[in-house]
Amino acid sequence: MTVATPKDLQESAQWMPHATVAAIVEDNGKFLLVEEITDRGNRFNQPAGHLEDNETLLEAVARETLEETAYTFKPTSFLGVYHWKHAHNDTTYLRFAYIGSVSNHQPNLALDDGIIRAVWMTVDEVRSKVNLMRSPQVLTCIEDYLSGKRFPLLVVTHL
Repeated sequence: MTVATPKDLQESAQWMPHATVAAIVEDNGKFLLVEEITDRGNRFNQPAGHLEDNETLLEAVARETLEETAYTFKPTSFLGVYHWKHAHNDTTYLRFAYIGSVSNHQPNLALDDGIIRAVWMTVDEVRSKVNLMRSPQVLTCIEDYLSGKRFPLLVVTHL
């Protein structure tokens, strides 16, 4: 009888990327970002986070935006799927980015752990701070949005 070692199990385990969502929100030329604490220091990101079990992508992006910014997010279109491998931790992410608007700011709502604040930045401010972005996905999503990239929400099917 052969007994599988932890190494055998690790090698046979199926690799899976991390599924995440992000909200792309522009208002009067400024984009909604969050400043957050990371292992590489404070960084900026769109309101974003992991898809949870039994949750649709639309539910996830609304939840993450509320938890990180205290704004209610209403998605209006799908921006795209972004594949990125983090060089520092060797983790691969699939980001599902949604375009939308925010309302109903609740300033007394506690933000997620690690989130310092919500902040609005122009694209030029984001470009000038590109080294302080959480990932290259932040600016890429903004540039895609500015180029007019849009897909209907129904492009993603939830069964």
